[in-house]
Amino acid sequence: AYYSLGKAQEAIGYYERALAIAQEAGDRRGEGSHLGNLGGAYYSLGKVEKAIGNYEDGLAIAREIGDRLAEGSHLGNLGSVYCDLGKVEEAIGYLERALDIAREIGDRRGEGNALGNLGSTYRNLGKVGEAIDYYQRALAIAQEIGDRRGEETQLGNLGLAYSDLEQAEAAIGYHERALAIAQEIGDRRGEGIALGNLGSAHYSLEKMGEVIGYTKRGLAIAREVGDRRNEGNWLGNLGRAYYSLGTVGEAIRYHRRALAISQELGDRRGESIDLLNLGLAYRALGKVEEAIGYHERALAISQELGDRRGEGDHNWNLGLLYEETDPARAVELMSVCVEYEREIGHPDAEADAERVARIQEKLAGGAQEAGQEE
Repeated sequence: AYYSLGKAQEAIGYYERALAIAQEAGDRRGEGSHLGNLGGAYYSLGKVEKAIGNYEDGLAIAREIGDRLAEGSHLGNLGSVYCDLGKVEEAIGYLERALDIAREIGDRRGEGNALGNLGSTYRNLGKVGEAIDYYQRALAIAQEIGDRRGEETQLGNLGLAYSDLEQAEAAIGYHERALAIAQEIGDRRGEGIALGNLGSAHYSLEKMGEVIGYTKRGLAIAREVGDRRNEGNWLGNLGRAYYSLGTVGEAIRYHRRALAISQELGDRRGESIDLLNLGLAYRALGKVEEAIGYHERALAISQELGDRRGEGDHNWNLGLLYEETDPARAVELMSVCVEYEREIGHPDAEADAERVARIQEKLAGGAQEAGQEE
């Protein structure tokens, strides 16, 4: 109950006590179940290493006792975590194994979850068309088995995917349907998420009034249910909105509050995103040294987490800051991002590679001029 309300910290205490009781009683199935719950709670707080450890321990128990349903669940959860870290091959491997098990044992809910998570993995690769196909299949299963919460989740995922394609009207339609289900089933946390996502969907329409209005409603619900992670997300999104309006000082205030929550929760990935946003804001103010400092801190966290996608983003933004003053350093940093994009087949890879090539040409031209001057 605590976890569904977004109060993951309280849930952890409960799950740890339940785990200890199961271990004492020699209840291996219960032990595996509580390890999975602990993994979910830690994951929601951004404590990725603890989540992975719990899921792996749960997976080992499921295999030991031959619990195929639990095995599929733990594999799916591991896939979600690796997807979040940008470790795409590992994510797809885990999720495809989870999908195979779900189909083998006729677990339609597990099949839908695996398809939805595969969709998110392909979305992170920039393969949005494939992501939409997976989300649609997951949605069809949720509707078939009457899983309203699953339906709500996949509608939200489709909304995010259509936002990626800058098809704002379609995105808004999906988020409105997700919101209606959340309200119908009394899912306050889901209602807050749908409202926050509706705010984000209006961003590409440049309707900042709607962005701010929806996001503030999502923020109010996140605070009401104790969903600190999404409270931080919505504060960050408000920062982005104020940044777009040119009120950079206000944006910085929101990003600082988001950063404080990420640090309080130990959400390292959230912290890296907040630092990235602060770096962009200080760059807009022309405060290059401060901007570099924030991006370097964000990069260090992504490297620590093994978050390849984040690492690519932070290297790219640092490269942009060095483009004028130290183009050789810019090329070095931005090439890391291009290498990752090519590795995963990201659609922006070649356009980004061309930008790096232009900096290299300018650099070579400058070196040639310097040689002629001598």
